[in-house]
Order: sequence, then C-alpha cells, then structure tokens
Amino acid sequence: MARLLEGVRVLDLSNIIAGPLASLQMAMLGAEVIKVEVPGSGDLARKLGADLELSKKLMGTSFLAMNAGKRSLTLNLKDARGKALFLRLVAKADIVFENFRPGAMQRLDLGYAELKAVNPRIIYCAVSGFGQEGPLSQRPSYDQIIQGFSGLMSVTGTAETAPTRAGYVVCDSMAAIVAAFAMSSALYRRSVTGEGECIDVAMLDATLSTMAAWPVSNFYNAGITPKAIGNENPTSSPSGTFRCGEGQINIVCNEEKQFDALCEATGVAFRADPRFANRPQRLANRVALREVLEAKLAEASAREWEARFSAAGVPCGPILTLPEMLAHPHIEARSVVQHFPDAPGVDRDIAVTRPGFRLASGLPGVASPPPQLGQDTNAVLGELGLDAADIAALREQGVV
Repeated sequence: MARLLEGVRVLDLSNIIAGPLASLQMAMLGAEVIKVEVPGSGDLARKLGADLELSKKLMGTSFLAMNAGKRSLTLNLKDARGKALFLRLVAKADIVFENFRPGAMQRLDLGYAELKAVNPRIIYCAVSGFGQEGPLSQRPSYDQIIQGFSGLMSVTGTAETAPTRAGYVVCDSMAAIVAAFAMSSALYRRSVTGEGECIDVAMLDATLSTMAAWPVSNFYNAGITPKAIGNENPTSSPSGTFRCGEGQINIVCNEEKQFDALCEATGVAFRADPRFANRPQRLANRVALREVLEAKLAEASAREWEARFSAAGVPCGPILTLPEMLAHPHIEARSVVQHFPDAPGVDRDIAVTRPGFRLASGLPGVASPPPQLGQDTNAVLGELGLDAADIAALREQGVV
C-alpha cells in the first residue's frame, strides 16, 4: 500500500459523512486516525444505513463506508478527566479534525487557541455547513440543505422537475475532499516552516467551488443565469442522453471532429442541413437535432451504438446501474474496491472504495476494517501510560 502520510496522527472527532470521509482519505494514505467517539453511542453513522441489523450492532452501513483503517477511542470530552486525556493526545498529534456546529469546541475549552497552547504545530480543521463565520454560520445544515442553498438543485433535473436533489450526498462529499486536500497542504507547509494552521471548511463554499466551471462562471463572467436542462449539455450539441432502439446512451460531441465522427458512424449527413452545419446552429436547434438523431438511433440497441461510436472515436457510454458498474471488469482491474472478509462486529464480508487515484508506489488503502465502538480505547490510553486499573476506573465512571 502507498503510505504517503505514514507517521501522521489525526484525532478525528467528526461524525456522519463530511468529516469521516475526509479522515478516511488520510487513513488510506497511511495516516494513523484515532476516532474519538462518545462512550456508549459513538458516531451517529453507526446507527444509519439500509441494514437495520447492522445498525443495531452500531456498525451501520453508513459507518462502514467511511471508517475503515481507523482506531476507535471512546472519550467523554465533557468530563474534566476526559478533556485532560484528550489534551495529552493533542500534544502528540498532528491534526485535530471536527465537524461540530461552530463554537462547540470553544464551549468545551478545546478550540484552536487552547489546542495550539498545548501543541503549537497542531493543524486544526473544522468542517461545517456554512463555515465558522458569516451570517449563516450558526444554522444547522445537512447535505440537502446545502444543495438547496448552493444553487445545485436549481440546475439539476429538467425545467419540469427542477429543483431536484442530486442522487447522493454530493455537498458532504465535496467538503470532505476539500478538507483532506487542505489538511495535506497544511502538513506540507508545516514541514517547511514548522507552523500549524486553523482550517475552516464550509460545505457551501466547497460546493460552489466545484460549480465554478460552468454555472458560476457563466453567471459572473457572461451574465447567463444557469437553468435546469436535464441530461442536455449546455455547451454543445448533440451532447446528452439519447434513446436508442433498446436502452439509452450518453453521447458527447464537444469538438467538430467528434461531430464528424458521429456523422460517419451513423451514416447521416447532418451537416447538409443548415440547422446543424456548425456549433452555434446545432445549439440553437438542439431539439430538432435530437429528433433526427434519435430516429436514427432507433435502428439499433444502445449496446450496438456504443460499439460503433467507440470504434469511430465518438465519446459515448452506457447508462449503468450501480451494481452493473461495480461488477464491471474495469473496476476489478483498477482495484477500486477493497474487501475485508468476515469483518469483526459485522460477521460478514464488507467492501470500501479506495480514493480516486493510483500511485506508482502502491495502491492507497487501509489495513483494517471499520472498528467496533471503543475497540482501541485500552490500547490508545495504554500508550499514554495508563494501566489496566486506571482504564477500568475511567470506564466505570463513564469517562471512557
């Protein structure tokens, strides 16, 4: 496995998705991630997911997806003794990561200023819906709330169905990837200057940053308000999802040579029609072009057209279900999914997805499945010098 972050210790206080997915990226690259959880209940994601039996075991499918390779320490940060133990961990840590509502850590006297006093090199990263400052900072937020605020829902779906929620937690996920990037960047700067950092990641900011290419730039720099146009591509035609004799296919013709290849593969002289002769005309007459193209595509199945278009150099692809994609030989060839047979606490095989990149030095991945609640408490506290009797007393008193 690739161990680019080996030797980095992350104290992860986060819950659900936007936090745990970020620290998972760090764990996949070799960082030691200690998941600090509330005694007795832990991360709320332990109770979430489609399998009710796993949720009862505090190993919900949502938790399994985001927490492989981490150690679980239960610690009551509202107790003075728990707080003191946490600060001892901070003294030896590189990163403290949380996704509480802004101000929660300060109310515990565990904000960046307090942690920096213990460890001047500490990198503190907080993920929240709207950021640590600003008029909306104290509002509770979830992925769908941010999808609505960001404008994402307004451009998703068709004119008839928008606003439509994206099919997965895209804003949580974007914030997580941005946070992992920010923490890694801060680690690099610290390796040069020795300085720590305080990082404020907002789900709203992160989402807007990913919308920059077309929606935001078209509005700010071209004065065009983006609209929901379903499976159409706002910048080129024919580009989108098209019906075939059987099934549907995605086609993208961003370049003139790709449109010429489409003409050749279909045997239709589209350019002979002045409505389709050039890019501006095709955009202005996209509805008519779709009708003519789909009439031709009705002669064969999506699978057949995919083979023809691929051979001709036309960018295209099928519309797969998630199970179909996960069963595709390309996914196995690239080892996108990591499997853990007979995972403890789950008693079955589980799978997690790796980060979306490969390295010459090895595949990013983790060495262990998601932890049971508190399974590493004794080991982590033992590393601080506590003996079995000390830990037993703390457990009996609800500190761990």
